[in-house]
Amino acid sequence: MGKAFDIVLFALIIISVILVMLESVASIDVKYHRQLLAFEWIVTIFFTIEYIARVISIKKPLKYVFSFYGIIDFISTIPLYISYFFAGSQVLLAVRALRLLRIFRILKLVQYVGEASQLKKALKASRNKIAVFIYTVLILSIIMGTIMYWVESDASGFTSIPRSIYWAIVTLTTVGYGDIAPQTPLGQLIATVVMILGYGIIAVPTGIVTSEITKQGLEEQRNKIHLNTQCCPSCSAEGHRDDATHCYNCGSQL
Repeated sequence: MGKAFDIVLFALIIISVILVMLESVASIDVKYHRQLLAFEWIVTIFFTIEYIARVISIKKPLKYVFSFYGIIDFISTIPLYISYFFAGSQVLLAVRALRLLRIFRILKLVQYVGEASQLKKALKASRNKIAVFIYTVLILSIIMGTIMYWVESDASGFTSIPRSIYWAIVTLTTVGYGDIAPQTPLGQLIATVVMILGYGIIAVPTGIVTSEITKQGLEEQRNKIHLNTQCCPSCSAEGHRDDATHCYNCGSQL
């Protein structure tokens, strides 16, 4: 029954997000506004019932209400009700797209939860290195942007240091919008150096995360302990072993 409920919930989340997209198309909204609104009310009422059921069915409802998924559930359900009480709140209806995040809670039940946990640990372990890398990129962008402001003129689009830093970030990340481009030979030479640096910089965070993922994989193979995201019905703790019959946090039966 739980799996069937998750399948229905998954389908409704996808339908809800599609409805939000269709409502943003003016021609479709004008023609099918009533039908879209009716479907949205059906989906919203279902999510409301599901949210209330979750709150009253667990022993520590406040822990769920203020958890990440609890907040997402509430925020993605309430906008349609608010739009009928406060003028100009229709813009909040786009927040319903946050329901897509609820899919992650459903997908926790599939076989790839181990890989997701491994990626999470790798990102957490490499956060300091990534922070240092981002700080270095920002410093480099500020230096390059300031130099380009001195080298180029206002006619080239480098009207201020912040705008020049914007160009440096866009060029360094190899996005290259083309709205600002150097015109002088020296500026073009500096731009060439920045673009080459950009290709080298792209590989740095990839290598950091990949290295941590490899370490996590080797550690998991050594320990041979696989943790799932089964939620304890008493304390809502996650991260239990696959062969666990009782919660490691409160001792309740799973």
